[in-house]
Amino acid sequence: MAKYKIALIGGDGTGPEVLREAVKVVDAAAKRFGLSLDMHSYDFGGDRYLKTGEVLPDSAIVELRQFDAILLGAIGHPDVKPGILEKGILLRIRFELDQYINLRPVKLYEGVETPIKNKGPEDIDFAVVRENSSGLYTGVGGFVQKGTPHEIAVQQMIYTRFQVDRCLKYAFEYTRKRNKKKTLTLCGKTNVLTYVYDLWERAFHELGAKDYPEIKRDYAHVDATTMWMVKNPEWFDVIVTGNMFGDIITDLGAMVQGGMGVAAGGNINPEGVSMFEPIGGSAPKYTGQNVINPLACIFAGQMMMDHLGETGAANCIEKACAGFLASRKLKGMSAKEIKESGYSTTRIGDEVAELVATI
Repeated sequence: MAKYKIALIGGDGTGPEVLREAVKVVDAAAKRFGLSLDMHSYDFGGDRYLKTGEVLPDSAIVELRQFDAILLGAIGHPDVKPGILEKGILLRIRFELDQYINLRPVKLYEGVETPIKNKGPEDIDFAVVRENSSGLYTGVGGFVQKGTPHEIAVQQMIYTRFQVDRCLKYAFEYTRKRNKKKTLTLCGKTNVLTYVYDLWERAFHELGAKDYPEIKRDYAHVDATTMWMVKNPEWFDVIVTGNMFGDIITDLGAMVQGGMGVAAGGNINPEGVSMFEPIGGSAPKYTGQNVINPLACIFAGQMMMDHLGETGAANCIEKACAGFLASRKLKGMSAKEIKESGYSTTRIGDEVAELVATI
């Protein structure tokens, strides 16, 4: 029996509620496929910070290194200044555990409406591989004469060839494993960011020609990428890009696939501990109402199982989610639409878990 040690971070707002349902579904898959999951919960988030003044103790990083994966609910508390929890928990975990890949599947399921006219599930099925630890997010920069009329603010986009190469390697390998259109598109801005994306483009073609000749290589400026994601999403298979551009286009991807309610992502260290989470925020105004959509967190659990190599369990969870969505029991993905459908966070988790056990 395969055994895995999983860290659970419910976080803030409705995060613990959606995480509870994801755990329920992952547990059902584990039982069906004969897996043993040893889960440990942590209370990192806004409430702990407000009580103790501590965001993430140093000991937490040491502990998290001992797990096979981390499953997260959501981070963001209305009584905590924006940036404190996000930087102190999410970014710190990403950087210190070297989760240098952000993986975002963008897939439209039957029963989910996309705002893109005349597009269906056969048109929207691609993934974005975002470099997750460098670029503008390293925080290199500062202020000069802050608070004066002559204030200067500088923040630098920095990449090493090593960082670019390892991201591209993951993207090529993922495209090969995905085995669909076998096309990897580099999203950049070579006409303006002539240093950084010159490095990305050279590395992209050198690595592709040398080690992945069967993968077709394509390039698109980031502005063109946003246009094509709306006009012709079927053109894409896998997109690879830097940290800032990836942050922007993956939110667009979430809307293309029907909203934050079904969008999940992974912060991945292929050689270490990875963290999986729903893309949406903590939705504090719905806390305790049992109306928030847990499907994105359930999909995060599905991604986690796939990353752990448990393909059968992962496929079963995806099939169960797809079957539930195709039933069109929900009027939409928002909390309001779930409530109008006569559903609750708990009931959705129950029905998906039941499908996992029986499908």
